[in-house]
Amino acid sequence: MKKIILNLLVIVALFASCNQQPEITWVSTTDSNPWVKKEIVSEPTAGLAEIAINIDTNNRQQSISGFGGCFNELGWEALNMVTPEEKQQILNDLFDPETGCKFTICRMPIGANDYAVDWYSHNETEGDFAMENFSIDRDKKRLIPYIHAAQKINPNIQVWASPWCPPSWMKHNKHYACRADAKVNDLAPELSSMEELVSRFITEPEYFQAYALYFSKFIQAYKKEGIDIYAVHVQNEPNSAQNFPSCVWKPQDLGILIADYLAPRFEKDGIDAEIWLGTIERPQIERVDDVLQYKNTMDYVKGVGFQWAGKGAIPEVHKKYPAMQLMQTETECGDGSNDWKAAEYTFSLMKHYFENGANAYMYWNMVLDETGKSQWGWKQNSMISIDSKTKEIVYNPEFYLMKHLSAFVKPGDVKLTTDGSDENTLVFYAATTNEVKILNYNEVDKNRVLKLNINGEAINVELDAKSFNTLLVQL
Repeated sequence: MKKIILNLLVIVALFASCNQQPEITWVSTTDSNPWVKKEIVSEPTAGLAEIAINIDTNNRQQSISGFGGCFNELGWEALNMVTPEEKQQILNDLFDPETGCKFTICRMPIGANDYAVDWYSHNETEGDFAMENFSIDRDKKRLIPYIHAAQKINPNIQVWASPWCPPSWMKHNKHYACRADAKVNDLAPELSSMEELVSRFITEPEYFQAYALYFSKFIQAYKKEGIDIYAVHVQNEPNSAQNFPSCVWKPQDLGILIADYLAPRFEKDGIDAEIWLGTIERPQIERVDDVLQYKNTMDYVKGVGFQWAGKGAIPEVHKKYPAMQLMQTETECGDGSNDWKAAEYTFSLMKHYFENGANAYMYWNMVLDETGKSQWGWKQNSMISIDSKTKEIVYNPEFYLMKHLSAFVKPGDVKLTTDGSDENTLVFYAATTNEVKILNYNEVDKNRVLKLNINGEAINVELDAKSFNTLLVQL
């Protein structure tokens, strides 16, 4: 009798294990109620409209390398307005690998960008081709402490860098800006130009050589500060003549910089930082081709970075160069709205970039004061806002949207293709842990049922109206 009972118990256990439901972690965010941990109910409300999505974990696309934002001077200035405890909490919320956004890749400028306190480069001594006066002392006040603070939380964070402008004496107009604007810069109108595809950089050998040395010294100086720059993108927005630090380049001249000067310099100096073509802000693939197809440039370029109108180029670049690493390098700024609509638009950008081969996604300003304004007058969004008067700290909707991906999707996960009603869904898969990670946006003003079919396993979830939802499904 005991033997019969024992056999029955084994059969029941086996049956239970075969019918065990997958373990699900679910987080939901609405405009008024962010980051709510939810539980699956057995039966969603009857009669609701449905979103049906089929997921096969064998339908794999690109690998994901990570998420992050940009270390900017004005971000550090904002962080220093609050108490040390509040500052640490904000940093934890961005970088903590257990409880925060878990950022793993972040950007920084080489010299001033539009969110610097003011213009500077690492060598403004005209004619110093040997870079004897090169210095990163300015960065020791803001950018390096900012990065060190992040490293204390996550020592493995990767940092990549890009210049907005070379030392001003390396440009034809001898000024950091390309476009005159009496409100914010002192560039003479006769030296201003909006023309694209014409290099403002002085394309002579001694200037190319000096600029390559400038990059090399930057990486070496940062290494001495305990910061390994894992990659450089050779020029922020090389087609944009701005009233803030900027430098327009003819594409072929960027190819010359990379293949004939920068790569040889890195090899000579023993620098292993990757060289990327970035950050591309125009939709024409020929502007990418003209760089990559110059001589042996393709031997050196490890990836291409895109932002703004560059989103129009990424589909063709991914198709033409399928082995190339691709990155969304600066999410669009929202003009300082910091509202739910901005988060909706950013989600559409995420969809576009990941569906067209992007391996990483960068936010722009992680932290700013309540104005969101650069020193050159452009008001922009940030993940977190700090009021300079009241010291109130506000986590904006895009903070939670970034966290909905970055807190779950880890480096090495892969994007999955799906079918069905998946217009507002991104799905990733961790093969090592057999986890499926789903981000869905319910864009309508009413609850809906998300019906998932994962490798034949059915899961039904009732989504709140106008909500971002991440589901981590342990298979």
